[in-house]
Amino acid sequence: MTCSDALRETRSTCSYCGVGCGVIIESRGATITGVRGDPDHPANFGRLCTKGSTLHLTARPEVTQQTRLLQPQLRLQRQASPLALDWDSALDLASQRLADVVQRHGPNALGFYLSGQLLTEDYYVFNKLVKGLLGSNNLDTNSRLCMSSAVAGYKITLGADAPPASYTDVDHAHCLFISGSNTAWAHPILFRRIEDAKRARPELKIVVIDPRRTDTVELADLHLALQPGTDVMLYHGMLHLMLRQGWTQPAYIAAHTHGFEALVEQVRDCTPERTAQVCGISVEDLLEATRLFATSPATLSLYCQGLNQSSSGTDKNAALINLHLATGQIGRPGAAPFSLTGQPNAMGGREVGGLSNLLSAHRDLANPVHRAEVAALWGVPDVPSVPGKSAVEMFEAAADGEIKALWIACTNPAQSLPDQATVRRALERAEFVVLQEAFATTATAAYADLLLPATTWGEKTGTVTNSERRISRVRAATPPSGEARHDWAIGVALAQRLEARLRPGQASLFPYDTQDALRGTEAIWNEHRESTRGRDLDITGLSYALLDAQGPQQWPWPSGASQGKERLYEDGVFPTPDGKARFHSTTYHPVAEARDEAYPFSLNTGRLRDQWHGMSRTGTLGRLFGHVAEPAVQVNPQDLARLGWEDGALVRVRSRRGQVVLPVQASAEQGPQQVFIAMHWGQEFLGGHDEAGQALTGVNALLPSAYCPRSKQPELKHAAVQLEAAALPWSLVAMAWLPAQQVLRVRESLKALMAEFDYSSCVPFSDTVPLEQAPTQKAGLLFRAAASRAPAPALLRQIETLLGLDPRQALHYSDASHDQYRTVQVLADGEQRHVGAWLLAGDTRAQAWLRPLLQEAQDVSAYGQRLLSPGATPPVAQAARSALVCSCLGVNEQSIRHQLAQSRGSDDERLKELQCALKCGTNCGSCVPELKRLVRWVRPNTEAPELAI
Repeated sequence: MTCSDALRETRSTCSYCGVGCGVIIESRGATITGVRGDPDHPANFGRLCTKGSTLHLTARPEVTQQTRLLQPQLRLQRQASPLALDWDSALDLASQRLADVVQRHGPNALGFYLSGQLLTEDYYVFNKLVKGLLGSNNLDTNSRLCMSSAVAGYKITLGADAPPASYTDVDHAHCLFISGSNTAWAHPILFRRIEDAKRARPELKIVVIDPRRTDTVELADLHLALQPGTDVMLYHGMLHLMLRQGWTQPAYIAAHTHGFEALVEQVRDCTPERTAQVCGISVEDLLEATRLFATSPATLSLYCQGLNQSSSGTDKNAALINLHLATGQIGRPGAAPFSLTGQPNAMGGREVGGLSNLLSAHRDLANPVHRAEVAALWGVPDVPSVPGKSAVEMFEAAADGEIKALWIACTNPAQSLPDQATVRRALERAEFVVLQEAFATTATAAYADLLLPATTWGEKTGTVTNSERRISRVRAATPPSGEARHDWAIGVALAQRLEARLRPGQASLFPYDTQDALRGTEAIWNEHRESTRGRDLDITGLSYALLDAQGPQQWPWPSGASQGKERLYEDGVFPTPDGKARFHSTTYHPVAEARDEAYPFSLNTGRLRDQWHGMSRTGTLGRLFGHVAEPAVQVNPQDLARLGWEDGALVRVRSRRGQVVLPVQASAEQGPQQVFIAMHWGQEFLGGHDEAGQALTGVNALLPSAYCPRSKQPELKHAAVQLEAAALPWSLVAMAWLPAQQVLRVRESLKALMAEFDYSSCVPFSDTVPLEQAPTQKAGLLFRAAASRAPAPALLRQIETLLGLDPRQALHYSDASHDQYRTVQVLADGEQRHVGAWLLAGDTRAQAWLRPLLQEAQDVSAYGQRLLSPGATPPVAQAARSALVCSCLGVNEQSIRHQLAQSRGSDDERLKELQCALKCGTNCGSCVPELKRLVRWVRPNTEAPELAI
């Protein structure tokens, strides 16, 4: 073995949610070979969720070669195939085009849209480039979509954007008040900590406020399934009850707050009866939730997008914080309002001013003193006072022609922003669109004139800050893939070229070493550190060396301190002019778009357990589709029965802005007249066109561009929609195993065909093997389509060719007069025969038994021509296949039900017996809430059900 082949281990940080888990990356040479949780990282102590534990699989060469953007590329025409370009030519072109726009229209004709997945150093450079060098505040990030209401809520009440709690407060809380957060899926490792706390202290009370009955509810003592958007009324009603019952803390209110009298007047009419009616809950549950919150020795609120992504997001956040101030539930172990950050470094981006209304170190753009401080730090005459465009405003301005050029880094607005019709009009109308991105497969990539390859997880160096204000180092385990460059280095190279055009002869504002990543990032971070001196997030006592020696640390950590602060406001002093917190008095407003007779359903969006955002990374792994295999719209079973639809029927979901076609799925998690679609399903995996022939772009085409007037965060969690049966009588389903090095490339080719149908989807799948065997698992693709009439036979043959259906090895049947078409490829494996691929068109009922034949490699020697049978019943008896529950160990639902049917004892005893027998839930723990639900549902039988595979 050569030195380059030796196993290396690199401590770094996970690139997914805001929990900020530490990871240890294993690598050999330039290849990442494994990942495990860092046992010394205080965010996770070695644990990882289903997503984090598969990070190494997304960095395999067969994945990167098929999905990564590996060299600069230029499109001479939109939607055309890009041409390769060298870096100097690409950056020269970019600087020339941007400078030209500035000279013709001024700097505010530029828009920069960044990402909460950038590192702090990346953020800092671009913030300085746009606000310092170019003289525009048109820099915003996708953190606007997830955290800006939390920022505004903290500032308007407590005085600063600083979550006052730590993860250790979970261990001290007597009441956990989880509001608008499916923590079990969105922040899994924090939820493991909550499970541990509940197990150690059964008296810990957990209240969950959510319209849906999510996996988080499985651990709750009380679930308030409130009507969508009624959170402010709920909190006002709770405060009304606290006042009536004498559960407030007058001494704390008098000593540490202002504005309580106005709030008391505001909630006077929010009686229990009115609150219960508006929120759709019982008075008894309202009283119990209020009692637990106010009278528990320590109440910790955990909240996320259910509060943030709303046209009244700031009011929701502030109304919840009001309850903490009114009851003194703040500044003590286990007592605080704790906003859970959505992305891995949304907090770091806020720290350096990475929103259009912020400047470095939590300074406000509107404050002239703050602008002067930053201008002096950067060495520029001034920072412009004109407010910048927020995310929604920026793309609206581009669609209207006001913004001429867009620079997009590490995010996918053609999937993630609401009102997709406007977003795509903006991308089409802009004179120049640059996409700085690691992946070439995002929907936004098709609109870019210039594509610049950026490094990603495993290749980057710098820092991130998690939800509890903890700064962690990110370290590179391998060199950049292809010609990819670090995001901050791309920003520096662009800035230096713009300086030569816009301020020739002057000293550079960007003197960072782009040849040495560690030296470059450390110099940037040190400059950021200096900007925090004397601020609420003062980190002047920290350094790269200290973080390397002592591990991740919390801010503030000012110069001279020996450690950071675990929790804030313990002395009752807040970062306001007089040191007192402010109650925020606001009127309850319903959702921006209430359901009505024309649009009678409330649409909710949210995460899946095993997927992340637009799935540019997680969507490369078939094993992460085992739990939820395909897109669907979930509907309450009563509504489904009333409408007369069966599971799997295609329905058209319409809002006032757009539509999407999806299979319908009964789900008891939804309340009546409420539907749910996962936020991840965009044009990358879901396709088709409407009646006018316009391409369907995914779930976010349904959502309004309405946003909170204070935080500018859009209402991504709600839209009024109607459902109607999609009259698409012709259907197609195809499935095939493919060589691992071809799966994702074939998927990209199939994406080009998806718009040929009224409905289509294409997702990867894999065989179910334990995680340690994942590098050897087989992979394939599942393609679905439906249309009002059968397409030309040539299109079917094109799909067959892409899926490797070899006519020489296939059984085939066609009946053109009835639009029937079936092909099944059988492969020899010694004395056995296995299905390698199949395609059904017209009558697709046989998919129910062909699918498990293929996925489980069952011997089909006895089938012969009967493999072409059109019926839903298999011609030869076979076992069915159910959804995967435990992704790590490859355990499906039917196996779990079989085991539970044979077990006896208490629910806890049966769960332990199940885990001992099948090992499910013993690795990352993400499936434990679902296992508990199955334990409760599946009662012991005298005869165990037939075991399915």
